[in-house]
Amino acid sequence: MATEINIAPVQEIADNQPVIEIEHLQKAFGSNVVLRDFSLTINKGENLVVMGRSGIGKTILIKCIIGLVKPDGGNLRVFGKDIFKLNHQDLDDMRTRIGFVFQSSALYDSMTVRQNLEFPLRRHRRKKISGTLDELVREALRNVGLENAIDLMPSELSGGMRKRIGIARSVILKPEIILYDEPTTGLDPITSEEITRLIMDLQQKYKTTSIIITHDIALARETANRIVFLSDGIVYKQGTYDELIHDEDMEIKHFFKR
Repeated sequence: MATEINIAPVQEIADNQPVIEIEHLQKAFGSNVVLRDFSLTINKGENLVVMGRSGIGKTILIKCIIGLVKPDGGNLRVFGKDIFKLNHQDLDDMRTRIGFVFQSSALYDSMTVRQNLEFPLRRHRRKKISGTLDELVREALRNVGLENAIDLMPSELSGGMRKRIGIARSVILKPEIILYDEPTTGLDPITSEEITRLIMDLQQKYKTTSIIITHDIALARETANRIVFLSDGIVYKQGTYDELIHDEDMEIKHFFKR
């Protein structure tokens, strides 16, 4: 049967206009301040890479963007709306426009690949997507080159396959923004290159805006329109890969190992 998920009309964002606007964001866990005065604007269609040392607040940043973590102060607007002033239903609807690729892939171990991909379609029935469940699942799997894995269990998948299935699940609702949390962590160099190409292919196919949290210099070089370097809870430096790789700041030089 066709999947009919009816959702209210969304606000269209023009090309090269902000889809995410962050102003003076603050977040602390006790005495551990992870976001001190973080401000950033991400435009439609942009691939933004966020880099920085481990534990510096990169993952907390993207969890704030989808409303999983509430900041202590500042403003955060997604598609022009204050994410923390939305009611439960409006926030749920907003999340159908945002795909989140977890570092661990976050697949349900008791479900087949097919069932894992069907889950967001069944959960977000208010969004209108044309096609049967089977057609949508197979399209998502074709996007990541794993249609033959449709009836496998997560335990039967390699690490790279699990990453691909996690990405397929994130794009099945046709999101306008995709958030990637360390998409190549734990993968061998060849599989990391495959995931990098996949991120670029999906961005070009669906014209998504992407935020990519990574320590992978090769991934940043290949995917980033702009790189933001997070340090001490603020945007420490930002620029293109070529600009940062030639930056003489010692912290930047150390991170890029030159």
